[in-house]
Amino acid sequence: MLAATALLAATLPAIPVGERSLFHVPKEGEVRLQSVARNGNEKDWPFSVGAGKLACVWSVGTRQVFFIEGLQDNVVDTGIEPRMLVLSVDPLYLTLGNIPNRTLFAPMADVADLVRRVGPFIAMGERLCDQPPGTQVRAGEL
Repeated sequence: MLAATALLAATLPAIPVGERSLFHVPKEGEVRLQSVARNGNEKDWPFSVGAGKLACVWSVGTRQVFFIEGLQDNVVDTGIEPRMLVLSVDPLYLTLGNIPNRTLFAPMADVADLVRRVGPFIAMGERLCDQPPGTQVRAGEL
């Protein structure tokens, strides 16, 4: 019995430990945040609001990047949840995953245009996930 258990353990793939594990459920303190805002001269700003926060957290073994509207630092809790978008280069996640809050996206010609516009924000959010859990990065620090 002990030999069979040892053999089974040796043949199973190694599962990463910690937040990068496939089975890890993220906690609030593991989210990394960075403020982003439109400077006024970006013609390809993908969001319908001028400012918000990028958030990144490891979930199901991958980096998950989100845009959250209007989160301000040191604001009293009003009880109203801000709207949030899932940012991904996968058109399925980008369109179907954001149906409830699709008005947070600026008008686009098509899904390919949307993917092209959110691409730089996804890259920035993924770099944000490389920071320690709980990090709040100021604008321009990544």
